[in-house]
Amino acid sequence: MPASAETVEKRLHFVHQEGQQVFKFAVRKMYEVCRDLLARNNVKPEEVRLLIPHQANRRIITGTADRLGLKGDHVVINIEDYGNTTSGTLPLATRDAVSSGRLRKGDLVLFAAVGAGYTVGASLWRWAY
Repeated sequence: MPASAETVEKRLHFVHQEGQQVFKFAVRKMYEVCRDLLARNNVKPEEVRLLIPHQANRRIITGTADRLGLKGDHVVINIEDYGNTTSGTLPLATRDAVSSGRLRKGDLVLFAAVGAGYTVGASLWRWAY
C-alpha cells in the first residue's frame, strides 16, 4: 500500500498481530514439535537435561515446558537479560547454559523455536563438549 497522508494517519504501515492467537499457536506448536521429536527418538521428556527455546516470550516458554513436564531447572530462560534477539536467542541461551555449568558433556539438549511466518522447529542434541 503506497504511503499517503491518509494511510499514515490511519497507521496502516505498522505491523499488527493478534497476540492471544500467536501465543496459543506458539505454545501448541512448540510443544507438538518437541513431543514428536522426542517420540521419534524414543526419548522421554525427563531424559532431557535442558530445553533451550527461542526467547520470544516467557509465557510461551513456560507453557511449552509445562506441557512437556519439564521443571524450571531444566529450561533455559534468559529473555530478561537480552530481550528477544531474534536469531541470536538460541546461541546466547546455549552459551549461558554452558558457562553456568547447566549444560555438560553427554547431556541431552532440546532446542525449539517458533518464529516469524509461523515457522516451527526443534532439534535434539547429545552435547559433546
